[in-house]
Amino acid sequence: MRNDLAIVVLLLSVARVADAQPAAGDGYEVQDKVVLTTRDGATVSGMLVRRKDAAPTLPTVLQFTIYVRPERDLASLKEIADRGYVAMMAYSRGKYLSPDPIAPYEHDAKDAYEVIDWISRQPWSNGAVGMFGGSYNGFTQWAAAKTLHPALKTIVPYVANRPGMGLPMENNVFINPNYQWAFYVGNNKTLDSAVNDDRERFRKMQFGWWNSGAAYRTIDKIDGTPNPLLQRWMQHPSYDAYWQAMAPYKEEFAQIRIPVLSVDGYYNDSQVSGLNYLREHLRHVPNAEHYLIIGPYGHFGAQRGGEKLINGMEVPDAALIDTKAITYQWLDYILKNGPKPGVLKDKINYQVMGTEQWRSAPSLAAMSNETLKLYLSTVPLAGANKQRAHLLSAVQPGKAAMLKQVVDFQDRKQFNNDYYPGSIVTDEIDTSNGYIFISAPFEDEVLYNGAFGGEIVARINKRDFDLGVTMYELTPEGKYFHLSYIINRASYAKDPSHRMLLTPGRLERIPLGMTKLVSKRLSKGSRLVVYLNVNKNPFSQLNYGTGKDVSDETIADAKDKLKVEWSNRSYITVPILRLFH
Repeated sequence: MRNDLAIVVLLLSVARVADAQPAAGDGYEVQDKVVLTTRDGATVSGMLVRRKDAAPTLPTVLQFTIYVRPERDLASLKEIADRGYVAMMAYSRGKYLSPDPIAPYEHDAKDAYEVIDWISRQPWSNGAVGMFGGSYNGFTQWAAAKTLHPALKTIVPYVANRPGMGLPMENNVFINPNYQWAFYVGNNKTLDSAVNDDRERFRKMQFGWWNSGAAYRTIDKIDGTPNPLLQRWMQHPSYDAYWQAMAPYKEEFAQIRIPVLSVDGYYNDSQVSGLNYLREHLRHVPNAEHYLIIGPYGHFGAQRGGEKLINGMEVPDAALIDTKAITYQWLDYILKNGPKPGVLKDKINYQVMGTEQWRSAPSLAAMSNETLKLYLSTVPLAGANKQRAHLLSAVQPGKAAMLKQVVDFQDRKQFNNDYYPGSIVTDEIDTSNGYIFISAPFEDEVLYNGAFGGEIVARINKRDFDLGVTMYELTPEGKYFHLSYIINRASYAKDPSHRMLLTPGRLERIPLGMTKLVSKRLSKGSRLVVYLNVNKNPFSQLNYGTGKDVSDETIADAKDKLKVEWSNRSYITVPILRLFH
């Protein structure tokens, strides 16, 4: 804990009513130019709203964000104040009224602590602070919990980002979908929406880089605008001390003994981040009061209660929730001794796709009552368009065998991109590269309930490669339902903080790490389909396998083709809930 002298250094340099006084009778005291000086001499700014008829002391609800939208934020704060709280919006260092450089992720943990500390010492504070918000605002809540201030009583993170473990890289593979985000938040003190919305510019950039064969590190030169934040991030391809300092890491989770409500979505691209917080929290505090609500939502849908249509799939009305109402119920439950939200039947609360049903379980592991272990066999399956399809076998193959694949990284005409579903339900899937494995049909209805795992056993002629696994349900009607996927850098598969290069010609065991959790009813006659391939597309780094920093590799490193031998000792594990009637 900080001593009193250190605390005094945190000064409220400006905290005044805005120049534009609130209209008579509107009922709010608005301070829209709150500026705090931190212990290291930086500046954090924000807004504060209290109702004029508020009790002398109240709990405070804090949102800490890099997204500066003054009018929208003020409306949000008034809504919170109407719920019987003091409402504060604090912005990341360098944003709004802060003159400091903008450095996403890097200072939020210590700055959030200091904002909470300041709140706790104000005459209108009852000493209790709660936080909520999504995406980056979800990350900042976990950042605030990294060194837990006694006044922080609860957090409600939706689709929380985990820097370095989900974005800007996924399983140590730098991905492009958020490339322009650095400009969006970094170009000015608010937001650069014009740049963020210029999809054509960044699609042109990606294909320009792809077709040029240039090093990934030069992708901003192809765009024509330096991207210093991306360049800084690329200096840290491992989940090293740089990333570890931003959010709770390992034993730091053990001191997070406050109630947490997490909200996430099956089709949220950063789900691996949000659920990693959950898994790590429960691993270090097994009896933590940590609840999860999850359903068929995307990144934005989870923050606003879902969408009726997601990636072409119609969502049942039962799956749509009122995220904001549940959040306020939770804050009242923790900060005002109100009733617990009724939707929280148990610790894990999930909607079963393909049904109108919600189910609950006391833990992630308890979502399933059986784990299928299915081998990627070399037994071919006959039939049209199944030239590369093999049996996904429930029985371990007796004799070791290999499926061979050759990947030409100089060939830019052929690439794969089946990981992120354009449409969740399709009539066919890409079979032009990689291998397809199809299981026997289920004899009874079951629930696919959880996140798949497994181990890929392979031998390559290089020192590294990026592999991809995509999981589908093949329905009795012949439709493919996109369930989950993983993109994995082989050299980091065992430890994302330390790169272990492969030995050419040696059989390697590559564990499948963080995959996306889903719940889906599988009808009688459905089959599981696994699509195994090498990650090669314009939408992420291209790993040529030399063992150098992947950001420095170029098409000149593609002279030798990648040769992969996939062993039939490879397997996946699938969590299943069998329903006993």
